[in-house]
Amino acid sequence: PPATSLAESVGLELQDGIVVDASLRTGHPNIWAAGDVASVWSPPLGRRLRPEHEDQANTTGEQAGRAMAGEHVELDHLPFFYSDLFDLSYEAVGVLDPSLEVVEDWAEPGRRGVLYYTDGGRVQGVLLWNVRGKLREARELIRKGEPRQVEKWRGAISTST
Repeated sequence: PPATSLAESVGLELQDGIVVDASLRTGHPNIWAAGDVASVWSPPLGRRLRPEHEDQANTTGEQAGRAMAGEHVELDHLPFFYSDLFDLSYEAVGVLDPSLEVVEDWAEPGRRGVLYYTDGGRVQGVLLWNVRGKLREARELIRKGEPRQVEKWRGAISTST
């Protein structure tokens, strides 16, 4: 869990981190929070998130800075993380929660494929396993929020490289 004792001492709302609105402002008009400590509402996913990754820190830090400078900001960012290990690579966007229904679409089982994390037929997260250059498509699928029958998710993103 993030270090929130300072936020707690000044009475900020906490929910798995410091609760912020779309401009990354807390319940106090002169306090913003960003990075791993910020519990951010995700409109496309309909839930609060607190991703712990450099992408979240960079994106929310920049947006909070703009908001503090007086710019109108509404964060609409889907969390993203990635890793490369020898010949294995993955990119993930959205929520990859094991309680969600997972639809697997493998070009080569265990080597190259796309996994869709769904809830009620709607994609909440996408894992691109050794599938490169498809992150934008994955984000768009999540943002659209279109419900589909589980088997209809296979092929939504091409598994070719």
